[in-house]
Amino acid sequence: MKPATIIGALLILLAIIGFATGGISFTHQKKDVDLGPIQVSHETKDTFPISPILSTLALVAGVGLVAVGVKGR
Repeated sequence: MKPATIIGALLILLAIIGFATGGISFTHQKKDVDLGPIQVSHETKDTFPISPILSTLALVAGVGLVAVGVKGR
């Protein structure tokens, strides 16, 4: 597979995720207090928003790159 086809497929996947969820969410734990056997921590949930305009641009660019990669054979 050509690099253009792979990048195009990744852009299409990113666009689908952007349309379906509105962004990418992830959680991570932060340790607040660590006093030997006593530990206090909390989880935080962060979201990386993906706007619909950016998703549309990624979809159009991805389809274009896949078309160029397939046509170049």
